[in-house]
Amino acid sequence: MASLLFSRARTFPRAFSTRTLSWSAVLRADKIPHPPKNVDDSTSALDYKQTQRTRPPPLPAMDLPRSRTAEEAVTNILYNTPPPSLQPFKKHVLNCLVQNEPGVLSRVSGILAGRGFNIDSLVVCSTEIRDLSRMCIVLSGQDGVVEQVRRQLEDLVPVWAVLDYTDTRTITRELLLVKISILGPEYLEDQLLGGPTHSPSTHSDKYTPEEKLEREKVLAHNFELGAHPEAVEAELRECISTALTPSQVLRLKHQHLHSISTLANQFGGKIVDVSENSVIVELTAKTNRVEAFLGLVRPFGILEAARTGVMAMPRTPISSAPGEDAVSDEGSAVDASLLPPG
Repeated sequence: MASLLFSRARTFPRAFSTRTLSWSAVLRADKIPHPPKNVDDSTSALDYKQTQRTRPPPLPAMDLPRSRTAEEAVTNILYNTPPPSLQPFKKHVLNCLVQNEPGVLSRVSGILAGRGFNIDSLVVCSTEIRDLSRMCIVLSGQDGVVEQVRRQLEDLVPVWAVLDYTDTRTITRELLLVKISILGPEYLEDQLLGGPTHSPSTHSDKYTPEEKLEREKVLAHNFELGAHPEAVEAELRECISTALTPSQVLRLKHQHLHSISTLANQFGGKIVDVSENSVIVELTAKTNRVEAFLGLVRPFGILEAARTGVMAMPRTPISSAPGEDAVSDEGSAVDASLLPPG
């Protein structure tokens, strides 16, 4: 009996110490920071698509080419060239809802590249849901081919849904940041070579070998004709020198800055940065307005330009009374006799 009590007394401290160490290890493990776990994983989109599985509508009808002759059929078989589709190419806007995880963008772009599509613009960003991202893809193609690609993208595991906003009333916007010279197009090349500050060339008495050769040719030619050397030298210096006087610099900067500011205000943009020789304009508008603005400021000299691509969101229809539709339809018809001549 005494030996049994002694053996229990020897094992009790060891068990107590083991439990104490294990409990401290658990407490220490709880203090280690871990990244937040995702609410959903990539298979959640697959489960959602299986529960919402419906029979897809048939593919758009492809315009069949004209009937071919025997010679054309044999040529087609020999060269294995299928008859081209007569459907026109037009711009499509695809909106992809994908799982927010690494590798999704590469898989989507890989499918588009495999089908021979060139992505005109691509905008990817997370949404208000932590595990959900939104892709807005703009590409050009035929309706039938784009619909096949859309269904192929929707079959990817981390993709929730792919919507085609081509024939949908949407709000599209694009962000533009453009750096414009305020010295004029004559000094654009000098500003591009001036480094980060875009400083133009300054007056210097040191000429390049080409300028020296040109000066010598002009001096020799005018000396043969009997012209005064000092007048020729002054005229040559005025032609070769590309320097700006301080008053000319101030005048050019003021005029160009005022013109650029007026254009930006007309397009709904604003000047976000003013430096010594250039300004940065921010503009958010449709794609055609962005391109029109770039065309108008190009004569001033564009140093840099960055565009985000198209972002699209569908409009929400407004419910109306049943009688309002008939009234609007009647009012849409215009009598030709009421129009002005011509």
